[in-house]
Amino acid sequence: MALKRVFVSFDFENDRQYKYLLEAWHANPDFDFVFSDVTPSEILSNDIGRIKAGLTTKIILATHTLVIIGKEANKFHKDHKLIGHRNWINFEIYQSKLYDKKFVAIKLSPYYENPEELMFTNVSWAMSFTEDAIIRALNQA
Repeated sequence: MALKRVFVSFDFENDRQYKYLLEAWHANPDFDFVFSDVTPSEILSNDIGRIKAGLTTKIILATHTLVIIGKEANKFHKDHKLIGHRNWINFEIYQSKLYDKKFVAIKLSPYYENPEELMFTNVSWAMSFTEDAIIRALNQA
């Protein structure tokens, strides 16, 4: 089976520990969690256009977009008007749809609101934040 190239969409300020956990699973030979992470490192820029370009480039390289839905996943970002979407997660989902990526989503709590751009999108859901659930959802996407 071909290696999945995964862009991880998440709230950097509040949910980065989950992204770090994915990276740790990938690095640990005792886990079967293998994917090529194309998510950019933190983009050190305040220029919205530059950030959009960096994210879009990484999304284009991906086969899948994995959306981690935390408490703030649909909250308005202070620069939402410049971003053109509620926040960066919604921008990333929108771009992923434009480039016809497969979607996997994980809700960290059933009470958290889905990002609005995820509505009416074909999504494979991981029912828990576990290696098995995420691998199953990636394979079903």
